[in-house]
Amino acid sequence: MNIEIKKSVKPVNYKTAINILEKRVHNLALKNGRELIWFLEHKSIYTAGTSYKENEIIEKSIKIFKTNRGGKITWHGPGQIICYLVIDLNKRKKDIRKFISAIEKSIINTLEELGMKSFNDRKNVGIWINHNNKIKKIAAIGIRVKKWIAFHGFSINYSNSLEEYKKIVPCGIHDKGIINIINIKKVSKESILKKLKKNLLINLNY
Repeated sequence: MNIEIKKSVKPVNYKTAINILEKRVHNLALKNGRELIWFLEHKSIYTAGTSYKENEIIEKSIKIFKTNRGGKITWHGPGQIICYLVIDLNKRKKDIRKFISAIEKSIINTLEELGMKSFNDRKNVGIWINHNNKIKKIAAIGIRVKKWIAFHGFSINYSNSLEEYKKIVPCGIHDKGIINIINIKKVSKESILKKLKKNLLINLNY
């Protein structure tokens, strides 16, 4: 696999990041460029996918950035691990569900290696943890596919504030909470990124 691994130290503007992804998709479609795994952070921003509804915005004063990814409304901000992908499904099986499963497996494997048991849910996309007998979301996934090139990606709550989620219905789900990793276990961000990179390279090789 010819995948570029990129890591940004400073927060990246959301619109700038999406423009970079779109350009990479365009180049890959022309058989000119490499696939991408990109770890980064954003400054605080609410983004809405193609299936969001207005009633999922609780605090109407917040600004929503509408995107072309799948999914509903979520929040990104400091302390959250963002991973954007540009992966050519023409080189793999043209199966979007299989691609999302590869992402899910990578996150689940990473958390398991760090001593946290998590799971996916076919009805509610993302990764979940049963913490103190309550089901809470720890990772959100949003993907778009263009000419069988998959892009956008996922976010994992690491040390970010959870207060911002109270202003929206996160991912359109009313009856479950949100959690981050440091509320469960003290692990370093570097150890997460290292294991996540390894697992993505394994699971995307199908």
